[in-house]
Amino acid sequence: MSGHSKWSSIKHKKAATDAKRGKIFTKLIKEITVAARMGGGDIEANPRLRSAVQAGKAENMPKDNIERAIKKGTGELEGVSYEEIIYEGYGPGGAAVLVESLTDNKNRTVADIRSIFGKNGGNLGENGCVAWMFDKKGYIAVEQSAVDEDTLMETALEAGAEDIREDNDNYEVITEPGDFEAIKEAIDKASISYIDAEVTMLPQNTTDLTGKEAEQMLRLMESLEDCDDVQKVYTNADIPEEMV
Repeated sequence: MSGHSKWSSIKHKKAATDAKRGKIFTKLIKEITVAARMGGGDIEANPRLRSAVQAGKAENMPKDNIERAIKKGTGELEGVSYEEIIYEGYGPGGAAVLVESLTDNKNRTVADIRSIFGKNGGNLGENGCVAWMFDKKGYIAVEQSAVDEDTLMETALEAGAEDIREDNDNYEVITEPGDFEAIKEAIDKASISYIDAEVTMLPQNTTDLTGKEAEQMLRLMESLEDCDDVQKVYTNADIPEEMV
């Protein structure tokens, strides 16, 4: 299983049982606010905002919370100004790690992230040290039991998907970032359910981890995800299914 889909699977299982709803809402509100600030408050005209609002609704975020976050982003309501920063580093076994953050205090955030790397067998690197190992892509994961392969291929490829591949029990639809919304809409119209749909960073190659290194990597990823200022974490680590 690829590093990306492996961690996506872990995150979804974790989210299903995670009682920290407030932490999830905080991250989503930050993303909605920044998306509205950068691209305006019109959901139809702002793809990033539309994706953020959809993610909020998927977590049953109250409508009022979403609307307030948008208004804070557009300046209609007073709010905190967040800065987007990407951190790069290495995890156990030399696996690459990308961390996307939204913060109102850069010094606090870099100190927290450096500490998390250090406590879990990794180290924070310089800008550019691992980003070249990843490609920004649209990604839609569909359980093989949910759809006939030919139906999915016909739907996705006709809509402009770049590739469709198999990964254990899932099909993975890969798109260019600009085509993601149109392809996702085509899959929705075909009533094909999916377990993950996002614009993400996919690793070009993976690093196999086992034993203690795999355990450390899982702890590193979870600790980074739990950091209030961290929005998303990506890795090229490939961990055996039984470790999960």
